[in-house]
Amino acid sequence: MGKKGKREKKGKGAEKTAAKMEKKVSRRAKKEEEDLEALIAEFQSLDAKKTQVIESSCPPPSPRLNGSLSAHPERDELILFGGEYFNGQKTFLYNDLYIYNIRKNSWSKLEIPNPPPRRCAHQAAVVPTAGGQLWVFGGEFASPNGEQFYHYKDLWVLHLATKTWEQIKAPGGPSGRSGHRMVACKRQLIIFGGFHESARDYIYYNDVFAFHLDSFTWSRLAPAGIGPSPRSGCQMTASPEGNVIIYGGYSKQRIKKDVDKGTLHTDMFLLKAEGVGKEEDRWSWSRLSPSGVKPPPRSGFSVAVGPGSRSLLFGGVHDEEEEESIEGDFFNDIYFYDMGKNRWFPAQPKGPKSEKRKRRRGKQGEAEAAGEEDTEQRPAQGPLEIVKEVVAEDGTVMTIKQVISGPAEEQEGSEEEEEEEGGAVGQRVEPCPRSNAMVAVKHGTLYVYGGMFEVGDRQFTLSDLHSIDLHKMEEWKVLVEMDPKAQEWLEESESDEEEDDVEGAEGGEEEEESSEEESEDEGAEEPHPAVEPGEDAVGYLARTEQYWVRVARSHMGPEAKDKKVLKVAHAMAKTFHEDS
Repeated sequence: MGKKGKREKKGKGAEKTAAKMEKKVSRRAKKEEEDLEALIAEFQSLDAKKTQVIESSCPPPSPRLNGSLSAHPERDELILFGGEYFNGQKTFLYNDLYIYNIRKNSWSKLEIPNPPPRRCAHQAAVVPTAGGQLWVFGGEFASPNGEQFYHYKDLWVLHLATKTWEQIKAPGGPSGRSGHRMVACKRQLIIFGGFHESARDYIYYNDVFAFHLDSFTWSRLAPAGIGPSPRSGCQMTASPEGNVIIYGGYSKQRIKKDVDKGTLHTDMFLLKAEGVGKEEDRWSWSRLSPSGVKPPPRSGFSVAVGPGSRSLLFGGVHDEEEEESIEGDFFNDIYFYDMGKNRWFPAQPKGPKSEKRKRRRGKQGEAEAAGEEDTEQRPAQGPLEIVKEVVAEDGTVMTIKQVISGPAEEQEGSEEEEEEEGGAVGQRVEPCPRSNAMVAVKHGTLYVYGGMFEVGDRQFTLSDLHSIDLHKMEEWKVLVEMDPKAQEWLEESESDEEEDDVEGAEGGEEEEESSEEESEDEGAEEPHPAVEPGEDAVGYLARTEQYWVRVARSHMGPEAKDKKVLKVAHAMAKTFHEDS
């Protein structure tokens, strides 16, 4: 009893400390978020000009990371939403929606009225209801200089059949956050973890919420047992039985003033549903001790659910923190976790099979189970380091250090067989190592889009698309190649002007093009008050202030404070004057 009482007191003390920290972070973040709300409202006013659904063919999306890629539940399509891009000086946030047609290997842009505001590090989950629904929760918006953050706590649904966005307003949901994880589990959306950050403070979460898709209500779960410590960016997978598995993630804590220590988590937990179907679901945490070969510690990995009740992990980065710098080893490997067997194993592409090998192995060589046993029984190999060089458009030579889980034994062992068939083994095609990529699985094929890697102080954001058949695990296919011309990098400047910041935050070249198209269509809509020749910003604001207050009020609702509405109205007027 004594030990149990101590544990309970310790748990309650930790809860109180976390609650105090959350209040502290919320207070300091409030001022920042008020400033950013004005910027978000400006962008929403631009989105409000869209009154009809427009779907048009387009080139592949611009480079980005921390967006969401989801498989359409009924069509051979992938849905890309949101994300971010950093060019060395400015942060660009997106809320554009792209559709990738798998059969045609083509992209189209889908413009739908009243979309969610720009964001990254959100979560998206697809359910097959009513022709398919894409649910989006949370994420963050950043100021152009990347120093202020706004964390969303809103919930949206994209009705795929009717191509309409709808914001779902229900009380009792999670607080604003990003880096959380969300999965569709039975008739619920389960959300775990994440973090909230202001300029000076941060807090990581380990709470669990459920959104009920039948009643459109939130509930905060209180699972029995000891669960994961607070973290973001973990692997979260729903099992066919309605349970949830959590692996890994990242968190940091302040060890002294201005000094933070990051932690790469490698533990694993099961969140089990008990009494499902009764009036009140009960849940419990338990720790898992999987067998097999686990992934090396990392953050920024991407997750999806593959065939045969296996979750998969792709890529990521392991940062080595030195006194004055951070060096990262980036990955492009795949690890499977078999939920039924509670077992990890690496998945190395085998390379294309020769006709001779196919004849000798027969049907067994084609079977998925044989491939699995092959991989699982292979003894654990030490990491293999490969160094590549890529030349960017501006002549910069990027040296990429690639760390993979082990040598490709099967290909090496069958080299003679390949040569007997008269075909020399060519160099493997594969995505370069990266973190924060967007992944999805459709018909047993894994698709990997975008992400980023770093070389020294320079960040390279990607826009390539690769795929691999998870049943055969033979070879990667390049669907969209990396475009070196898209690799813009600007050195840091201490004299960035505020006007450039506002312009840059609107989304780069794509946004500039679309704003030109919008300006052509403005004649059909009620235009904003025009700027008169020679009129400065002060004069324009004095003449049109009441108009912009009405526009801001319509965006923010009747409950918003007059002072905040006025601030947003002034920001809108200033932006319109600068763009005119």
